[in-house]
Amino acid sequence: MKNKLPPFIEIYRALIATPSISATEEALDQSNADLITLLADWFKDLGFNVEVQPVPGTRNKFNMLASTGQGAGGLLLAGHTDTVPFDDGRWTRDPFTLTEHDGKLYGLGTADMKGFFAFILDALREVDVTKLKKPLYILATADEETSMAGARYFAETTALRPDCAIIGEPTSLQPVRAHKGHISNAIRIQGQSGHSSDPARGVNAIELMHDAIGHILQLRDNLKERYHYEAFTVPYPTLNLGHIHGGDASNRICACCELHMDIRPLPGMTLNELNGLLNDALAPVSERWPGRLTVDELHPPIPGYECPPNHQLVEVVEKLLGAKTEVVNYCTEAPFIQTLCPTLVLGPGSINQAHQPDEYLETRFIKPPAN
Repeated sequence: MKNKLPPFIEIYRALIATPSISATEEALDQSNADLITLLADWFKDLGFNVEVQPVPGTRNKFNMLASTGQGAGGLLLAGHTDTVPFDDGRWTRDPFTLTEHDGKLYGLGTADMKGFFAFILDALREVDVTKLKKPLYILATADEETSMAGARYFAETTALRPDCAIIGEPTSLQPVRAHKGHISNAIRIQGQSGHSSDPARGVNAIELMHDAIGHILQLRDNLKERYHYEAFTVPYPTLNLGHIHGGDASNRICACCELHMDIRPLPGMTLNELNGLLNDALAPVSERWPGRLTVDELHPPIPGYECPPNHQLVEVVEKLLGAKTEVVNYCTEAPFIQTLCPTLVLGPGSINQAHQPDEYLETRFIKPPAN
């Protein structure tokens, strides 16, 4: 029953108080089961049918799909249940206690993006879902902050084909219709150790990596020259060398060197295309030193995403909000939901607060459901 649903601020408080951290490091990674249970119970109270879906390949994590209404099409509202880890030394407040101060609601996930579910639940309090002409679906996913495993699995397995979807990431309520993708790789070079007094007796992995980096930087320049999408503030694919490690002593020939890099492709660039370009760039090193260079994914790749600017969904949302759609450089689950239906990204809070100590959502985003 709707009268069981707590007030908006208490929903928000309970969501923030329920940890659901995603991390590649097992010691920091947490299940989202308790949060999914909270959401499932609340949506059941609102008269929704609820399905909880275990997500394979994760540490006890789940998706939740709440649905109401009959027939084809409908609207899908989607968001992720997890947060990033937090640096306790940089937070001045308890990350798991919702606190209000100076027009801001503080807590881990207030903006990115547990607050989205509090807004949905509170808005639905005033809606008679039995009178909806088409189905309404609420999707809560797992592991967005690491592998996006929840959205990937849902998109691969669901038979749903809504008319459209909104992903409630914090966009300051400005609609987003496109963003870049993300590919992150480890380049590993295996050399041959030896005493530095006789370099000819070894193969210095750092020197080979120096050669490889030259070819990678040439690829970076080629990407900038060949691919453009003027709507982006950075209108070309970016390539970043983010981390490098090699060797263990100044008097030893380095036996192993590893470089971590990422590429942020534009919408429309395929992952196969990018992998081919990277392999082609590194081919001279691989051919000169057979078997010594490998390329491995650091996480599953995320393709770029775009809803065409002339699509009906874009036109309707722009008219309703009185705001033009934007394109952004960060990633969301939109590429996976877009395989099901036309998708936009739109939600309360600012992306500038995502992953920050003392994360907050400004209370100006809290408006009556009628607005």
